[in-house]
Amino acid sequence: QVQLVQSGGGLVQAGGSLTLSCAASGRSFNSYAMGWFRQAPGKEREFVAGINWSGSTTTYADSVKGRGTISRDNAKNTVLLQMNSLKPEDMAVYFCAATHWVGGTKQQLSDYDYWGQGTPVTVSS
Repeated sequence: QVQLVQSGGGLVQAGGSLTLSCAASGRSFNSYAMGWFRQAPGKEREFVAGINWSGSTTTYADSVKGRGTISRDNAKNTVLLQMNSLKPEDMAVYFCAATHWVGGTKQQLSDYDYWGQGTPVTVSS
């Protein structure tokens, strides 16, 4: 089992950047695929980015491709999401997620078993 604690986020101006962090507790972090999702008010939670257990493979939603970077440090049990050129439509509550999987990345909500507490990101225009 793994517990996820998120940090970062907050208020950012449009065009700005931010980094979200997710710290995992528990054993065998390097056997978990990790992902970031977001949920805007009145909308369903959607996939943002995913990274495989080793960090060698990443996947991005089209909406953030070229602006987002997901990375992980297995020695520190952390995964980051860096977002650049933020837009008002990026405003949402962001969640990190984990699933015990040593294959490729995972993109479906139902693929993930563990979730962080959520971090709100507000983008001012």
